[in-house]
Amino acid sequence: MPLRSASLLVIALLAATAAAQGPALTTPRASPHARVMQTVGLTDLTVDYHRPGVNGRDIWGSLVPYDQVWRAGANENTVFETTSPIRVEGQALPAGRYGLHVIPAASGDWTVIFSTMADAWGSFSYNEAEDALRVQVSPREAPFEERLSYRFDDPTNAGTTLVLHWADREMPVAIAVNTPDVVLANMERELRGLPGFFWNGWNQIAAFALQTGTRLDEALGWADRSIGINENGTNLGTRIGLLTALGRADEADVQEAEFLAIANEAEVNTYGYLLLGQGRTDEAIAIFEKNVADHPDSWNVYDSLGEALAAAGRTDEAIAQYERARSMAPPQQHARIDAILDGLRG
Repeated sequence: MPLRSASLLVIALLAATAAAQGPALTTPRASPHARVMQTVGLTDLTVDYHRPGVNGRDIWGSLVPYDQVWRAGANENTVFETTSPIRVEGQALPAGRYGLHVIPAASGDWTVIFSTMADAWGSFSYNEAEDALRVQVSPREAPFEERLSYRFDDPTNAGTTLVLHWADREMPVAIAVNTPDVVLANMERELRGLPGFFWNGWNQIAAFALQTGTRLDEALGWADRSIGINENGTNLGTRIGLLTALGRADEADVQEAEFLAIANEAEVNTYGYLLLGQGRTDEAIAIFEKNVADHPDSWNVYDSLGEALAAAGRTDEAIAQYERARSMAPPQQHARIDAILDGLRG
């Protein structure tokens, strides 16, 4: 091929390639991706979003117009996900993955929207018919934040507050979780597997229900199932607590006598703490005193009795029991007991 013809062919190929415009290569986004997660009890809460910067611009009422649906971030819509049913500002939201949108206002409350459409570009295709939930929240002034951020404040086993923060505004959203229901449902699933063949799993679910005052009638059945596999002081103690909580005191008294006849030191101690956790402090003290009488050579029984006496406000007696425990306890326990004694002595 003549040189001139080859040159013309190369130019033509380059022109054709330019016209085809293949896919662009990846470069950093102006609004970087971020993800924040918080566990509440057994429930995972997640916000997946992109972080635009202020960059010297007016944000509220300008870059983000008032009274219009906003993606609550940049690029794709912000995504909120919960692994369990929750309550947002007191309203129910099922477990799931949601597009999170906001309608800011010049004054008064802002509207927070959880959309069943979680995969969209911004809020441009937002459709109110796809709303799973709308709530009203009160924004507040905040220290300047260059890049939009989300965080979870004050998490407990019962809830947390999701906070959007950008420029000079924060938007708090209260989230509550019924953790006892979530935990019991999870335990029931687990008991369909290998743990269901052993006594301790059934006792654990019964004891958790007792501790949280949840599904007590069912919990008595769980305790009975545990006892049926392997009767011992631990599950008998749980059953006594459930009978008492259900108002069946006479049955509880009979069961307690049977329990104390067979329970070992550790089981009696566990039962005492069960009573203490229910606020039955005087009964717990009586149980711990029995354990002291039955096991006078154990440092731990004096330690437990001291804790119950302290809970009852009987400080001088509690100090005496902790001092006795320290005199018998192994060295690795001394620092903990000393700290308790320092606190009791003021």
